[in-house]
Amino acid sequence: MKTIALIAHDHKKDEMLNFVLENKDVLAQYDLIATATTGKLIKEKIGLTVTTYLSGPLGGDQQIGSRVACQKVDIVIFLRDPLAAQPHEPDITALLRLCDVHNIPVATNAATATLVLQSLRTKKD
Repeated sequence: MKTIALIAHDHKKDEMLNFVLENKDVLAQYDLIATATTGKLIKEKIGLTVTTYLSGPLGGDQQIGSRVACQKVDIVIFLRDPLAAQPHEPDITALLRLCDVHNIPVATNAATATLVLQSLRTKKD
């Protein structure tokens, strides 16, 4: 089964929850992984099964990056807040670089994430 990583900065958590709710039917068909707070919110508010890693600033982005490097993640949806400085920006950059190196689709906003999931729906039809 394919794995989708879900990550959202603090100011994007509500947007991620709305995105997941709108796409629950397709996301439920995949293994989901997430950083700690994002995954916890998805489990509690939407009821999907999510394997959680550490919070992003505590190493969660790096943990997901290691799974990308090992070819164990197929899609990364990372709703980033481009208007807020992140103390772990080097970790974020490293994760995005690993996605590029390993040719893993990565969406950093809801519009792109929607297009990525639409491609999954098309493959199923």
